[in-house]
Amino acid sequence: MRIATNKFVSVIYDLNVGEEDERELMEKATREAPLSFLFGTGSMLPAFEDELAGCKVGDKFKFTIFPSDAYGEYNEEYLMELPKTVFEVDGQFDAEMVKEGNIVPMVDSDGNRLNGSVMEVKGDTVCIDFNHPLAGETLHFSGEVIDVHDPTQEDLASLSSGGCGCGDDDCGTCQGCH
Repeated sequence: MRIATNKFVSVIYDLNVGEEDERELMEKATREAPLSFLFGTGSMLPAFEDELAGCKVGDKFKFTIFPSDAYGEYNEEYLMELPKTVFEVDGQFDAEMVKEGNIVPMVDSDGNRLNGSVMEVKGDTVCIDFNHPLAGETLHFSGEVIDVHDPTQEDLASLSSGGCGCGDDDCGTCQGCH
């Protein structure tokens, strides 16, 4: 069976970021903890899905996704200094949650949910970075397809309960596989 729309897919991979001469391992999906998703549902990067479309179990893949097809370029305008009062709970600044390195869930003025990375807490302000953690990064994937099947009720339940998810068109070719 080949990867196509509405197939349940599991892959193992290494994700390295950076340029050819200086790559850093950012993420690893293993046989014990693979990335599993429903292909064609739009929950994965379209460029990632494009590379896997048409692959089958045992196919190995190696491909690169540039920032323009991933999480965009790093944008300095997404760095903001917000007053500490924004992070108060019952009138008290939440120092346990809002500390350097933590990700804090927030809502913008239009009601959109977004995550911000706390860069620095100083005086009366908090410096937050709203860029995706992989913004500006070139993504280098290498791995293998370990499962492709029609989704079961259990598979679908795992996706709706916080499991991994994915999606794209079935182009009928195995673009990223070797």
